[in-house]
Amino acid sequence: MNAHTMQSAAVLGSGTMGNGIAQVLAQTGLSVCLYDIAQPQLAKALQTIQANLDKGVEKGKVTAADRDAAMGRLRVSTDLMEAVKGVDVVIEAVPEKLQLKQEIFQQLGTHLGPQVLLATNTSSLSISRIAAVTPHPERVVGMHFFNPVHIMELVEVVEADKSSSAAVEAAMALSTRMGKDPIRVKDAPGFASSRLGIAIGLEAMRMVQEGVASPADIDKAMVLGYGFPMGPLQLTDLVGLDVRLNIAEYLYKELGDRFLAPEILREKVAKGELGKKSGKGFYEWK
Repeated sequence: MNAHTMQSAAVLGSGTMGNGIAQVLAQTGLSVCLYDIAQPQLAKALQTIQANLDKGVEKGKVTAADRDAAMGRLRVSTDLMEAVKGVDVVIEAVPEKLQLKQEIFQQLGTHLGPQVLLATNTSSLSISRIAAVTPHPERVVGMHFFNPVHIMELVEVVEADKSSSAAVEAAMALSTRMGKDPIRVKDAPGFASSRLGIAIGLEAMRMVQEGVASPADIDKAMVLGYGFPMGPLQLTDLVGLDVRLNIAEYLYKELGDRFLAPEILREKVAKGELGKKSGKGFYEWK
């Protein structure tokens, strides 16, 4: 389980996080299979990756040769077992549903040898619970990437109860090889980043709900006053209000009332105002 000699990877889930992780792995030099249950979603993911790389070329951050080489290392599949066959590492990035992740990891553990590093990109769910269904849970870790993956430097490497030192060190080294700056955290609800980020985001929502200030002014306060690169409400729109609600409900269950989701968040999700992906959240998006 040596990150420096890994040559192939599978990424499970081709949404925003999955296609970003696949892109960076391909740019790192690994052969990557991107898996999803639907072919149209995979086609959309490849278009997104191509557009990201083209933009990098336009800005002079990626050479045309490197772009073409990265795209050449990517393939897609709707067959899970075909996607993971012979790979050195699997990074799962499916929706934040514990049962779904457990079903996938149970299959991975059954079909892949103990030398394969298994990582989940969950932003809040228990790594130990995900690993518990898997033979050789010692090779399971969390690798929490941030959106947009090809730009954001942080990766949270999460050590579960039974994660081996070798698996954690491999995930740290792979993150560094991908050009990221990883931190190592224990498996606790929300880890480090989600726990803090959600706490700030929920309080910002309560301030909007109570009429303290507008979303734009609350965000400006955090950007200009505290040096945040982006305000908590704009970030919520980019991440997705539904995603943030799911995380908040999980943290509320695990940690109590401080993570109770405000009514404004529940109302917006119920109305389909999910942020940028739906065209409206706390802001209007075109």
